[in-house]
Amino acid sequence: MTLQQLRYAIEIANCGSMNEAAKRLFISQPSLSNAIKELESELGISIFDRTNRGISISVEGMEFLGYARQIIEQAELIENRYHGSKRNLIHFSVSTQHYAFVSDAFVKLMEQTDINEYNLHLRETQTYNIIEDVKTLRSDIGILYINERNFKVMNKLFSDGNLMFTPLFNTSPHIFIRAGHPLAQKEMVTTQELSAYPYITFDQGANNSLHFSEEMITFSSVAKSIKVHDRATLANLLSGTDGYTVGTGILVSQFNYEQLVAVPLQTNEDFTVGWIAHKDRKPSEVASQYIDILNDLVSNSYLNMNQFLL
Repeated sequence: MTLQQLRYAIEIANCGSMNEAAKRLFISQPSLSNAIKELESELGISIFDRTNRGISISVEGMEFLGYARQIIEQAELIENRYHGSKRNLIHFSVSTQHYAFVSDAFVKLMEQTDINEYNLHLRETQTYNIIEDVKTLRSDIGILYINERNFKVMNKLFSDGNLMFTPLFNTSPHIFIRAGHPLAQKEMVTTQELSAYPYITFDQGANNSLHFSEEMITFSSVAKSIKVHDRATLANLLSGTDGYTVGTGILVSQFNYEQLVAVPLQTNEDFTVGWIAHKDRKPSEVASQYIDILNDLVSNSYLNMNQFLL
């Protein structure tokens, strides 16, 4: 077993594809495949399950990759300590629902870290994919919310994936609308008042479910609805129409949403936004730093609750 083989396995897991990993590693796909087969044969396990539809990480592979990442991180620490080049290569990945404060924390992480080389991933994706990314070690942490409605389903998925949920903050829902919206000056809005306007939500794809809905409120019936896939499109639609969406009410500092305002939604529901991580994987130094930044950002945001951004 070599460090190179471990790096190969980690890159395949990160890419989710043998072909894509081979391109990034600048080797041929057959050479990469043979290296992994030799590693699996030596260890007596199957790291990846191979099907006609591609590859996936096996149960044994999830455990192995957790150890492999720790070994590579330790090897890089040794290289940093004793090699004259003093390489400081950082690997870190976050999968998240579409929260701007997560991106804001990423910016602050880069400002606070002396990074010579890095491989960072920020994936704004669907709720089901967030859980799968962390479960398969594609991402170090995932950021999403739980509430009374989805608690049982989400916790079953966390348990099955050997994941732990850690709260960041509790919040009540707010609607986000343009500053000139007919409801923009209200201190609080009701679901009845929203019925005349388009509800803009994030598409959950093939895994569409009330339990995976990113928006914190599910209305029994909506006459006008729009599905989007990214936060930029959402912001443009909110700024240019009388549409609305539902969000956390957390202030961020790095993004310009002056055309939008947030108004509390009249509801008795509460929500907990938090992060998930694999139980068998100790957070890296950069992951711990990022989580600290998230906590500080959220705490500071609650000191400025007179302004709200997605």
